[in-house]
Amino acid sequence: MKFRLMLSVFVIFIISMVNAQDVEVSGKVLFENRGNPDAEVMLKDTSAKTVVDKNGDFMIKNIVPGNYKLLVRAKGYEEFEKNISVGKKNTFIPNIILTQNSNNIDEIAITGVSRETLIKETPVAMLSISSKQIERTVATNIISSLVKSAPGLSVVETGPNISKPFIRGLGYNRVLTLYDGIRQEGQQWGDEHGIEVAPYIIERAEVIKGPASLMFGSDALAGVVSLFPYTPSQNDGIVHGKVTSEYQGNNNLIGNGMQLGYKKNSLIASLNASYRMAKNYRNAVDGRVYNTNFEEKNFSFLLGRKTNTSFSKINFTLYDNLQGIPDGSRDPATGKFTYQIGEGDDDDLGKRPVVSERNLNSYTLSPLHQRIQHYRLYAQHTQQIGKGDLDVQLGLQQNIRREYNHPTAPSQPGMYVRLNTLNYGIRYNFPKFSSVEISAGINGMVQNNKNKSATDFPIPDYNLSEGGIYTYIKWKYKRLNISGGARYDIRKIGWDDFYIQTNPVTQFEEHAAQASANTRLGFASYNKTFGGLSASIGSAFQLTKQISLKANIGRSYRAPNITEIGSNGLDPGAHIIYKGNRDFNPEFSLQEDLGISTRFKDFSADVSWFNNNIQNYIYLSLLVDSQGNPIVDTQGNKTYQYQQASAQLYGMEAWLSLHPEKWKGFNFETSLSVIYGFNRDKKFKNKETQGEYLPLISPLKLSGNLSQKISVPSKLITSVTPTAEVEFSAAQNRYMGLDNTETATPDCTLFNIGTSVAIHYSENHSATLQFQVNNVFDRAYQSHLSRLKYLGNIYNMGRNISLKLIVPF
Repeated sequence: MKFRLMLSVFVIFIISMVNAQDVEVSGKVLFENRGNPDAEVMLKDTSAKTVVDKNGDFMIKNIVPGNYKLLVRAKGYEEFEKNISVGKKNTFIPNIILTQNSNNIDEIAITGVSRETLIKETPVAMLSISSKQIERTVATNIISSLVKSAPGLSVVETGPNISKPFIRGLGYNRVLTLYDGIRQEGQQWGDEHGIEVAPYIIERAEVIKGPASLMFGSDALAGVVSLFPYTPSQNDGIVHGKVTSEYQGNNNLIGNGMQLGYKKNSLIASLNASYRMAKNYRNAVDGRVYNTNFEEKNFSFLLGRKTNTSFSKINFTLYDNLQGIPDGSRDPATGKFTYQIGEGDDDDLGKRPVVSERNLNSYTLSPLHQRIQHYRLYAQHTQQIGKGDLDVQLGLQQNIRREYNHPTAPSQPGMYVRLNTLNYGIRYNFPKFSSVEISAGINGMVQNNKNKSATDFPIPDYNLSEGGIYTYIKWKYKRLNISGGARYDIRKIGWDDFYIQTNPVTQFEEHAAQASANTRLGFASYNKTFGGLSASIGSAFQLTKQISLKANIGRSYRAPNITEIGSNGLDPGAHIIYKGNRDFNPEFSLQEDLGISTRFKDFSADVSWFNNNIQNYIYLSLLVDSQGNPIVDTQGNKTYQYQQASAQLYGMEAWLSLHPEKWKGFNFETSLSVIYGFNRDKKFKNKETQGEYLPLISPLKLSGNLSQKISVPSKLITSVTPTAEVEFSAAQNRYMGLDNTETATPDCTLFNIGTSVAIHYSENHSATLQFQVNNVFDRAYQSHLSRLKYLGNIYNMGRNISLKLIVPF
């Protein structure tokens, strides 16, 4: 009897133990940037673990109820930890999102390569910038946001919201900007023409530093800035997204952005919108800088379908920016900013009225401003065909730019141009065989530019068509990767005679349909075809698991842009009269690159060197009279003539990150970049500042960033991350001083501090509240690449206190 009783108790105990361990923990892991690496899921301090499947799903069986710490690890991503409570019922953990680790050597790149490729396996200098890096940066535009994470990338600025990317000393039409793989076309030749992309819409970015003409043709001679908008990745049939709201105290910037995304099975849809407005920025010397305020609106919508063998999407975007046009005019007695009230000879710069404090401290733009509207409609399709795949894209863009510079007729644009662009591309990635990958394709564009109801005509109405055919080959043998290819491009550009006449009523100039006794020939007809060969070859060698070596040599081609060959008039927004040269030849560059990358548990580092020789380098030269004085019009606008010569640029970038594994949450990053640029025309040999040094060369830059993530034992606030940053720009004494084109710029050191707070507001989501103070000591300084330095000797932005809230859902 006792034996039966003991046996029954034992059986009940065993059954209860089995039932107790029959609980399952399951969930789904999502990866930032839509990656899909192998991920390991475990319950810390136990033997229970598993791996995710191809959809990111996981399941751990036979778990005893209790409290555990769930740990998720994946190569190239930050570790994820979460305290979970396992009851008697199965536990589901939804939407674990792993963020990309910027210190990892296994980052994925898709720009400038045939397929998704590890950055360590590409021979060119390339880096990826995650959404986390973009979000934690306080800036007034997307290009300036990227600069702090990309040594070698700099910006030429005309106020807070106009930034043009420069890579290793080269910019304008030498740096190609891509939006979701579509080349951005928006009159980027102009000094005051920024990139028509709102910052809140961008999820991540990639930067190629060096020749990229092989994949993209002309205009990628110096490199590529590739911007990727938000695309939904959580396949649960629920609307997800993010709300961003920020305030910047210096120019009273108010910004709000929203991302909405939906994905279920094969259907993908997203909607993005943002609105930003700002007053004139200020500094300790100038006070408020007149006409640097802006108002920016953005909207986009995506609809797509994704299956196991294909991905199709169509996207529409709208960008609308009202932007002040600073000219730097000042009252001779007080030095305060003035504004224009007269036209032509009636405009006496020395007698302009002083801008009132009310107008300086206002969101309302002055009558003299510019409006930029940019529309995109594009479709992309990827189709797996056997073991190969086909990529097709077709895009339409329209850029409308109005620059209002007539105080007596505020509604009359001085410049009014409309640029229509058709982008196309097709690429086939052949099946892999014997460690060899081959891709071949064609891409190009067709453009039509038209001057509308304007009074100033810096460029003619023109038609442009270009196309290129290329092949790209990659061979991998154990730890060695060799890749390269060749491409040939043809660009045809032309226009008819363009006549200009004076309107008898307004006395402004206007376009005339045909020649008459009252017209003048603004642009004589022109037709020319440019062609060029691009090629590259390089290798990446994985010396160890932690160390990668790179070497590359590339030849790039760039056809002269429209303003370099065709300009002949005032650009009101730039306050420059441009003079083109119809006899220009294409630019060709030959660049050598060497690099080394290391990724260890406790530190990471990159070092790269480059040497770039350019034939037929095109640059601007100030025109002067016989006494050496700049040739100006009645408004003081200077005249520049494009010239051509040989040039050489060389330099290096270095980056170091300390992140000790045993010192959780600690990170110290420092970067260094230095560039030298020389005009190799024999007449400038040993002339130094009088023609030998190239313009717009960034000085030596050194930066350091220290941060410490502090976990907080609170259900609401989970962590606090204080940061401290220092930015040093050396003096630039190697400048283009010929005809006072540039002047020397002294060194400058800026200090920034901030704090980031993670707020756990729901079971699966945490908001981020960022407090940042840039230029803590309100240092008055001028960037060597600021155009405002030469428009009234204006200084850069002073102390800027900002607050940003990011709420994902």
